[in-house]
Amino acid sequence: MAGHSHWAGIKHKKEITDKKKGATFSKLLAAVTAAAKRDPNPDFNPRLRTMVEKARAQNVPASNIERAIQRASEAGGAIEELLFEAYGPGGVALLIEATTDSKNRTVAEVKKLLTDFEGKWAEPGSVRWAFEEMPGGGWTSKFPLAIDTEVAAKLHSLVEALEEHADVQAIYTNTSQF
Repeated sequence: MAGHSHWAGIKHKKEITDKKKGATFSKLLAAVTAAAKRDPNPDFNPRLRTMVEKARAQNVPASNIERAIQRASEAGGAIEELLFEAYGPGGVALLIEATTDSKNRTVAEVKKLLTDFEGKWAEPGSVRWAFEEMPGGGWTSKFPLAIDTEVAAKLHSLVEALEEHADVQAIYTNTSQF
């Protein structure tokens, strides 16, 4: 009977890695679809080109990338890009980028996560002033904030919970620790 559970062990490990890979693929393909809304040709759309390169770097199959680009032209306005503003523990400013097919659902879920992890929703424009947009995409803090270890631990928990959300693409903070 020795070794009879070998496949069971492999199966559980494979299930975990496949789940993580699937979540990564979903996020990347949603970003590709959102970037392809403006122009489906990566030669004329630098943002799409960047997203396709990121997807390829994570070994997303080419057929899946092509379907995501095609979905953008077929879906019309079904896929939306959102930028949420919030405050985390200790008053840390947060910018949360999301791509979704249901704005109301995503807003409600992000608000719930913020509430659960000592964060709070902010009105548009109330946090963005503390960041500047990078030329290649993304945001950087204009005034990095130093925080203590207790606040850093709470913030880390919040950021991890947000990153696990399927629609959240990126999270930017104004701290020097992240």
